[in-house]
Amino acid sequence: MTPVQTPADLRPITALRFGAAIWVAVYTYWENLAGAGSSDLVDKGYLGVELFFVLSGFILSHVYLQSAGEKRFSYRGFLWARVARVYPLHVATLVGVGLLAAVALVAGMSVDGNVLSWVSLPANLLMVHAWGLAPVAGWNHPSWSISAEWFAYLCFPLFAFVFWRAREKPVAAVVGTAAFLTVLYYGFERVAGFPLTEATIRWGALRIVPCFALGCALYLVYRKTPLKAPWTASAVSFGLMVLSAALGLWDGITVLLAGALILSLASLPNERAGWLASKPAVYLGEISYSVYMVCVPWKLLAVNLAAKLTDAPDKQLQLFVWLAILALLPVVAALSYHLVEHPARKALRGMAQGRKTASSDKPQDGDTPKRVFQS
Repeated sequence: MTPVQTPADLRPITALRFGAAIWVAVYTYWENLAGAGSSDLVDKGYLGVELFFVLSGFILSHVYLQSAGEKRFSYRGFLWARVARVYPLHVATLVGVGLLAAVALVAGMSVDGNVLSWVSLPANLLMVHAWGLAPVAGWNHPSWSISAEWFAYLCFPLFAFVFWRAREKPVAAVVGTAAFLTVLYYGFERVAGFPLTEATIRWGALRIVPCFALGCALYLVYRKTPLKAPWTASAVSFGLMVLSAALGLWDGITVLLAGALILSLASLPNERAGWLASKPAVYLGEISYSVYMVCVPWKLLAVNLAAKLTDAPDKQLQLFVWLAILALLPVVAALSYHLVEHPARKALRGMAQGRKTASSDKPQDGDTPKRVFQS
């Protein structure tokens, strides 16, 4: 594995991950709430993915940037750690969606033809389906963002090269990345006809780049001088981010405010973070990846079952039924975390550590092999 000592954990932004996942979940489930009107705050729920992307750049810089800059960085170990982090649950949810769709077809229910897209399966398995390499958005659709993350992981040495050299000018780095984000968002929409923040399968790999870069730049500010009044900064940035989304302002504004929130929360020492650093809050943050990845499989199962049991027309569920399904999402996510995500990650990391240990135990040229005697 990458030979670095992991810096202190940033518990407040770990807890923030759960909020981002729930924002995406409410956005995904909103169409099934009977009588639900239009809400800009809910309609902007796709920006929860942008928040994840900025967080990813910030956290990976926190853990790996210095070692990469000082050339103590193992690219192979880094990528293996990332695979261990995201791949097992990605495959498990892909299989889960496939099984649910197959059961639905056997039961005579209609299934979107793109869900079981066999032509898209190889790209999904290789995690390149958000690089414009999958013809349709099949299987577990939210996994497009994992494909985008994989693109950023592969490019991390390039990000590290740029931002390590900007470490003494963090404000300039933030201004530069904010300008890059603004120009890219504006230019993409002018050319493509839709916002980059709404891109998934065709342009997902590009969508992560400005957000990941913003996270790297914000980390430089944190590394140089954490904010002096983090609670105040957190409250203000959170309020402005929510207000921006609720007013339906340009997505770039909301993304930049989300970055300010991440920097503010990261500046909170764990001992002063209160409930944000509590075990329940951190645990919810730890299962946030599972929340995000089981969101659609759970929706397919729970909404269809609830609609059948309650005779809900067009899958429009009453409020208490809808809330129950949403409330059970973290429970399902906790199961997937403990049954799939956490043990698989531990096993894959253990495999890498075992290979490293075995390699270090091999005698080098000129060494005399050690003999082991048993009584």
